[in-house]
Amino acid sequence: MSEKLDRRKKYTRKVLKESLMTLLKEKSIGSITIKEICEIADINRSTFYAHFSSQYDLLNSIDDEFTEDMVKTLNQYNFLKEDEAYQMTEKIFEYIAAKSETCKLLLSENTEVQFQKKGMQIAKQYILKNWLTDKKIDPETYEYLSVFFVSGSIYTIKRWLENDMDKTPSEMADLLHLYINRGLSDMR
Repeated sequence: MSEKLDRRKKYTRKVLKESLMTLLKEKSIGSITIKEICEIADINRSTFYAHFSSQYDLLNSIDDEFTEDMVKTLNQYNFLKEDEAYQMTEKIFEYIAAKSETCKLLLSENTEVQFQKKGMQIAKQYILKNWLTDKKIDPETYEYLSVFFVSGSIYTIKRWLENDMDKTPSEMADLLHLYINRGLSDMR
């Protein structure tokens, strides 16, 4: 009996998440109501509130799930070596390509900037930490450079998604890898 309830819970949460994602394609999170989410999900409000406290809570759940999955992907790599950092960047682009619809919505103007902030923290922690410390950069300069590289990378990903992933994950990894490691002077 417990397994059946667990499956129902998972199903209900899945339907609620899908309903919110559908609405986010057309509206901002601030203009979406619980009533609209429930109508699309075909559930009642009390069921919604048994799982989430608000549409923002539901969005945070989607965001957390995506972020946790991405961290699991990143934890498979050793970021001390340049080759593995490149492979990791390519894997991130592959991951984003596989989850492009979710990522596109989480980075859209219809959500809050929370996802972008989490993305910046993850990228800073996993991608830039070792690269910048190898360069022996002072902490203040590190903060400025990490914001520059990470925010640029996020907007590059956003543009790539908006362009329907017109380059392969490998081409995008090449582009970012070259830029982060060699700057604009090596760009052709």
